Formats: sequence, structure tokens, C-alpha cells
Amino acid sequence: MDEFQVKRWKRFGQDRLYVNFPDGRNAACFDLLTGKLDITADGVDRDTVFSVLSPHLGTVPAATAVPTAATSPVMSPPPAARGSRRGHPARPDDLAVNQPGAAIEALLAELEPGFWRALVDRLLRRGGPETAGWRTGLAGERIVAAELAPLESRGWRVLHSIPLANEVDIDHLLIGPGGVFTINTKHHHGSRIWVGDEAVRLGPRAYQYVRKARAEALRASTALSRACGFDICVAGVLAFVNAEQLTVVETLKDVYAVHHDDLGTAFDAVRPVWGPADVERIYACARIPATWVGV
Repeated sequence: MDEFQVKRWKRFGQDRLYVNFPDGRNAACFDLLTGKLDITADGVDRDTVFSVLSPHLGTVPAATAVPTAATSPVMSPPPAARGSRRGHPARPDDLAVNQPGAAIEALLAELEPGFWRALVDRLLRRGGPETAGWRTGLAGERIVAAELAPLESRGWRVLHSIPLANEVDIDHLLIGPGGVFTINTKHHHGSRIWVGDEAVRLGPRAYQYVRKARAEALRASTALSRACGFDICVAGVLAFVNAEQLTVVETLKDVYAVHHDDLGTAFDAVRPVWGPADVERIYACARIPATWVGV
């Protein structure tokens, strides 16, 4: 345990404990507000991390076993956890407590300089870390989350910042009567955007957003089908925030591209495919971190 160091980070309404290796690499993060522990390095044991954290927590949280899809495919979510995540009781290993943009927030916490270093950089007119793009992305995810929130009163369930392998995440997962959708947020303020069958163009530049949306939806379909025990088709959605103009080719059928302002109503027109019990079953499995391991 001597090889780990604990550093507290408390800014922007967040309060976390970071467990780091001596060389500064992050091993784990414990959210003091939600009680959620994230292991960020391979080979790091949860019990060891909790032991390292215990002097900083007062009491050691009990290591909670993560139910697997095989042993608990239809675990019902606690009533208090349904709907909005605000006021959600602190439970470790429940993705329903993840806030929009949580992955970006964690990255910013690692990349941004401390107050005194930032002050010296400004005085010496040196450039700081390139975090502006991440902040733009964070704002976009929060905007999209706000547009999705009203859907929860109409039978839909929403999860945010679902971690996948290779240090990527699903920005938003929408589960409801009209199906299951992975929503990838793209914040290009004031841009004219053209969406084709394979790529997205902003002026002369092309981005592989469409292909990535397809791949993300396939990963989600694989994970949820395995966890629930029945086939679940997932469609990818590209949500463009504050775009001036959005043009989508008519031949694009398997990926949806929408302006963020349309998210609140776009899914109401989708033909129902799942009943309320199915929605809750899929949502329950989607909330379990083990569901997403290995996809």
C-alpha cells in the first residue's frame, strides 16, 4: 500500500479522492459525493484501494460485489434511482449515478494545472494545457443531457458516461418504448454540417463520426444482448450542439443525425418496440458496470 498516494480534488462542485502511483499515474478515483469507485489501472485490487482510502474516509466502505449479467439479468433498479440522477442515493457500482460528461471532468482534473502554476503561466505568458476543446465537449454533453431529461417522464430511461474498454465512453444511452440508442454528442458551435453515409464534413474537413456511431451502437448491442439474454438492436445517434445548419443525406438509415434542439421530440415519433417491463429490464442491466466489460 505504500506505493499509492492519495490526493483530494475539490473544485467545480466535485469532491474526489485520486489514488495515484508514485510516478503520478492514476490508479483509481473515489467520488466522495456519490460513493462511486472507479479503478483506472489494470491489476489494481478494489480491496487494496479501499484500504489505502480508509484513513481519508473515516470508515472503510464495504467492497461491493458487482452482480454479473449471468447471475442477475433482471435486477430491478431501486425506485429512488429511477428518473433524474439528482438526489440519487450514493451507491457504488451503479452507472445511474454518472453525471453527463463525467469522463471529461475526470480528464480535465488530470490535465488542468493547479492554481499557482496557472498563475505563473499567465504572468510569464506561457500557454497552459489545451483543455478548451474538452470544456466545449463537456458543455455539449450537459446540453444534450438537459434535452433528454424530459423523456424520462414519458417512459424513457437515460444513462450518461458509460465507460468502455480502451478509455472511451458512451456519452448517453437512451432506453425506452421506441428502442435503445447510443447518443454521441458533437459540439460545433455555429458550424454548417453535412452528414453522409460514412463521414461528416465541416467545411473542407471530414470526420469519421458516422462510422464511430455505428461501432458504438454495435458494442452496446453486443453488451446488452449478452446481459439481458435476448437480442437488443441499438441504433447510433449523432447529436450536434448549436450547429448553424445540419444537412443529412437521405440514404443514411442506420445512424440518426439530429440537432440537439430536436432531441426532446424526435424519439416520440419512433414506433414502439419495447413494453415498460422490457425497458426496465434493459435499463437494469445497462446500469451494471460488469455489463460493459470486454466490449
